Amino acid sequence: MRATPLTILALALACLAGVAAAQAPSAKPIRLVVPFGAGGGPDTIARLLANKLAEALGQPAMVDNRPGAGGIAAAELVMKAAPDGTTLFVADSAHYAINPNLRANLPYDPLRDFAPVIEAVDTHLFLTVGVSLPVRSVAEFVALSMSSPGGLHYGSSGSGSPHHMAMELLRMMSEANLIHVPYKGVAQSVPALLSGDVAAVFAGPSSLLPLVKAGRLRMLAVASGRRATFVANVPTIAESGYPDFEIANTIGLLAPAGTPAESVRRLNENFAKVLRLPDVGKRLAELGLDVIAGTPEQFSRSIQQQIEKYAKLVKISNAKVD
Repeated sequence: MRATPLTILALALACLAGVAAAQAPSAKPIRLVVPFGAGGGPDTIARLLANKLAEALGQPAMVDNRPGAGGIAAAELVMKAAPDGTTLFVADSAHYAINPNLRANLPYDPLRDFAPVIEAVDTHLFLTVGVSLPVRSVAEFVALSMSSPGGLHYGSSGSGSPHHMAMELLRMMSEANLIHVPYKGVAQSVPALLSGDVAAVFAGPSSLLPLVKAGRLRMLAVASGRRATFVANVPTIAESGYPDFEIANTIGLLAPAGTPAESVRRLNENFAKVLRLPDVGKRLAELGLDVIAGTPEQFSRSIQQQIEKYAKLVKISNAKVD
């Protein structure tokens, strides 16, 4: 059958339409859902990853801040999203390890309702005091708490937060006389430390380092099992007389359960590439964060191990939801 001018035109239009469709963005933007307002570790990391993902891979990405209810609002949004790899939960240990132990009616299970994508970074928590407090070591801090009438008050980012669990572990190991004052986050607890409303906090370096460098706060020790490279003079609590002390707080990305394994693997590889970019590594180091960028399987094992460890701490500390 001979092609008529009309059929040739139709074929040409079809080809042009196909080319246009191929050139148009086929992937939906990746939405990184953060269970906090702007600022803080997970939000900072999410924005860094979103910007670099767009630059390096041509994949549009956006940050969606959903604070409230201890991360439950953000978790439920992601849990109920289409499992197509475009909606991810940027969570930390509080959301995938502490909440399951702290909240009896938690509407999600971190391993049943999500597909672990990547454990992005390991952050450090530092035992920190105001410079007016006459202590320069963990031993001196514990001794002062015992000699102070009524003990010392400490601030946290909320009951059951990693910051709370770290101080409770220290209290139990040292028998220090410490009284918990929960806040809604480091945006409230660190100013309370500066004003003298509390004597100490555990907090991450992004909230503390500028104030430490300005001579307004003093780091006594780090909660992790090894010293932080950016403040190598600050000892671990394990080195300070409590060899079994170690608290980890990691930040990772989770997709809705049912996301195809191929999509999870592709997301993992893409985010790992971004995390290993030299300028990203430099920025994370400035924030006091160590890149992990492991496999989905490694992240799944880490979540399980953290759930088991925090279960013991939540029980012993008798932590309650604020």
